[in-house]
Amino acid sequence: MKRKIEIEIDEFSGTEELNNKDSELIEYSMKAAENAYSPYSNFSVGVALRLKSGKIVCGSNRENAAFPSGSCAEDTAISYASAAHPDDPIVSMAISAKKNQNFTTYPVSPCGNCRQIIAEEEDRHGKKIKIILYGSEKIEVINGISSLLPLRFSKDKLKG
Repeated sequence: MKRKIEIEIDEFSGTEELNNKDSELIEYSMKAAENAYSPYSNFSVGVALRLKSGKIVCGSNRENAAFPSGSCAEDTAISYASAAHPDDPIVSMAISAKKNQNFTTYPVSPCGNCRQIIAEEEDRHGKKIKIILYGSEKIEVINGISSLLPLRFSKDKLKG
């Protein structure tokens, strides 16, 4: 038996094609990337989360000489949002990345660990999170983590 898994991603060529809230979230993620601490890789990632209340929470990656002791931007932002606003679920998130001084041409998606963290947040609040991946030549918009992590591990797997 074979199963076919399909994903759906909306692609845009610039922020002018997005609604104002999504464009604003990208701007916040770009500012967050500017605040990253990435002296070893020179790869800076910024994330902006829009909470249900409308609040925006940002995070950036933090590298550490004692690799792999750093933290990803997605994990940083989600952890802060969960701690500071536990009952205010994430509605959407934008991710931007820079290599050296330039934003990446094409979108950069979350690492596997961060995909699992996003999945847990969706499960926790019972709602999909819109994920906006920014690149200077292409923007990808994904409705929920299942398109990035189709065979994810979840709490129902713990039942055996």
